[in-house]
Amino acid sequence: MKKIVIIDGGPRRNFNTASMLQKFAEGASSVGSDIEVKTVRLYDLDYKGCMSCMACKIKGKASNVCKFKDALTPVLEEIAEADGLVLGSPIYFGDVTGQMRAFLERLAFPWLSYNDYSMTAPKRMPVVLVETMNGLPERNNSQGYGSMEYCLKAALGEPERLIAYNTYQVKNYDRFELASFSEEAKRQYREEHWEQDLQKAFEAGRHMAESILAK
Repeated sequence: MKKIVIIDGGPRRNFNTASMLQKFAEGASSVGSDIEVKTVRLYDLDYKGCMSCMACKIKGKASNVCKFKDALTPVLEEIAEADGLVLGSPIYFGDVTGQMRAFLERLAFPWLSYNDYSMTAPKRMPVVLVETMNGLPERNNSQGYGSMEYCLKAALGEPERLIAYNTYQVKNYDRFELASFSEEAKRQYREEHWEQDLQKAFEAGRHMAESILAK
């Protein structure tokens, strides 16, 4: 049995990021029963970013999995044994959510060697990075996964990126102080692109599962 772990770094259970990741999961599961797909919601877990305990760097006991024990520990251990990894986050202030950033610190710091600055994960695997944002393709301030994307590439392999632009922030714009946004323009963009974005996520899931099973 092969396994894909999906990490949902968004706060809302049924909105843009969650919907994209659900479609990815459906696409991966459509390949057959030989693929297990597990989704973890970071906002459901009680954890912190890197604690600088340096336990992963102790001579003779170095580890490429974080040694600090909390609710994130079993997730990091599952990823170390997984065959595919998917990360999803809305973009806030041009970056992934704080929960996603804290998770990435805990995931990637143990990979980093301070002997030669190499990045070594427990195993290499396909990676997909999902971003959902308010910005348009031609006008946005997103840095995406930032420097962490380099870490993922060095340790796991070249990531695939899926970006859903100009997503709804709320379902009813009349209830909120959002006068700088045109709900009509948002709706038109969504009608033209959202189903395509979801289909891309589905196809990416199917493709990852097929590539894992083909190895």
